[in-house]
Amino acid sequence: MTGKYVVRTHGCQMNEHDSERIAGLLEADGYTRAANDDEADVIVVNTCCIRENADMRLYGQLGWLKTWKGEAPGRQIVVSGCLSQKDKDVVLQKAGWVDVVMGTHNVHRAAELLRESRSTGPIVEILDEAVVDDHAMFPSALPARRETTYNAWVTIQIGCDNSCAFCIVPAVRGRELSRPFAEIVDEVRVLASQGITEVTLLGQNVNSYGRDLAVDLRRAGADAKLRPMFAELLESVGSIEGIRRVRFTSPHPKDMRPETFAAMASTPSVCEHLHYPLQSGSDSVLAAMHRGYTAERYLERLIEARRVIPDLAVTTDIIVGFPGETEADFERTMEVAAEACFDSAYEFEFSPRPGTEAADMNDRFVDPKIVNDRFERLRVVLEHSAAIKHEERVGRVEEVVIEGVSKRNEGVLTGRTRQNKLLHFPSAEPIRVGSYANVLVTSAARHFLRGELREVTAAPTHKVRLAVASA
Repeated sequence: MTGKYVVRTHGCQMNEHDSERIAGLLEADGYTRAANDDEADVIVVNTCCIRENADMRLYGQLGWLKTWKGEAPGRQIVVSGCLSQKDKDVVLQKAGWVDVVMGTHNVHRAAELLRESRSTGPIVEILDEAVVDDHAMFPSALPARRETTYNAWVTIQIGCDNSCAFCIVPAVRGRELSRPFAEIVDEVRVLASQGITEVTLLGQNVNSYGRDLAVDLRRAGADAKLRPMFAELLESVGSIEGIRRVRFTSPHPKDMRPETFAAMASTPSVCEHLHYPLQSGSDSVLAAMHRGYTAERYLERLIEARRVIPDLAVTTDIIVGFPGETEADFERTMEVAAEACFDSAYEFEFSPRPGTEAADMNDRFVDPKIVNDRFERLRVVLEHSAAIKHEERVGRVEEVVIEGVSKRNEGVLTGRTRQNKLLHFPSAEPIRVGSYANVLVTSAARHFLRGELREVTAAPTHKVRLAVASA
């Protein structure tokens, strides 16, 4: 098949990674990327159902795409991702002009389903769980069309075995499955040989990686310890020649172990950045959320992480207004957030997702006006902490990887530090994306740093853009 495609992605890094694989599969099938929707023959909408009103936004898009499809013969629409996994047949019931509805467990079938739909009509294929096949279970095994040439996401685990009351992920991503250790390491070696210098290890609960593999070994008769293997994976990936930076997301505080901190500290390529989701500072709210830790335990592990890992930056997620949250609960969250002094935080107002336990707590929902007031009060605390953390970096020379030209000023380049902070600096000469440079931090804002270029320390090793890559 020849034609052009557009992939629209909503949601988390896992969705972004799935979109890369969908694009790679389409290109392997003969498609090329379209510059805009008008050029496209296929539009893929890769959905997310985490936030409230995600379904309304999807069907609003599909309404416009109905017109787009009617403007040229042969155009096709694909809806994939978490919302289609959750809604299944509902998508076609509401938008009968969609050609393919696929879920989170059959990314590997994207090109095949498009071909089939041209002869059979609209197709809905939603698998209840990942099949025992590497291509289906782990999208990293599929071809990819990456947006950048110097960094890559690597799936190490899919699904989630936790039961957080607010989260729909276990229902749409399935049970927790770890990818074979050697396969991950082999993929990163291939990526390094292609000029990739930074990898981000992806999973719904990355720091429990390998626990299910150990269970399988025990069942097969091996003498295997029932523990996560994440620290060993960090060390192995981080030792691969050519890999300068290793990141990971997202860990769960209840599974955070001392050996992970030790691996981060002892492996030079593992970045000094920890995304450490708090969600609430109230023990009663944490218990209602089924998070599996207390605020005290959370802070103890945070103190340990900062003690072991020099220059660690910590980011977090916090939900405001979880059902039953009292003013005292919220004040405790502000106290914990202030004590933690996060570098930055993603703050969310609680939104009920159908299919989750919290969505049925209607009688305990907090008044939206109260939630909004709390949101603003917490934002002040979080931004104060971010300002403190950024001011501490003024006068320091930071290593950055060049991400490109600033959207607001063509004479300014944007780089990202090892602590995952954006650093903007002027440059009279262009510097290739993917280069590494040392930049003196001269001033700080809440969400970024400003600086002066000192020297370029390493050029990219890739020679051409890799449109399609395969592990």
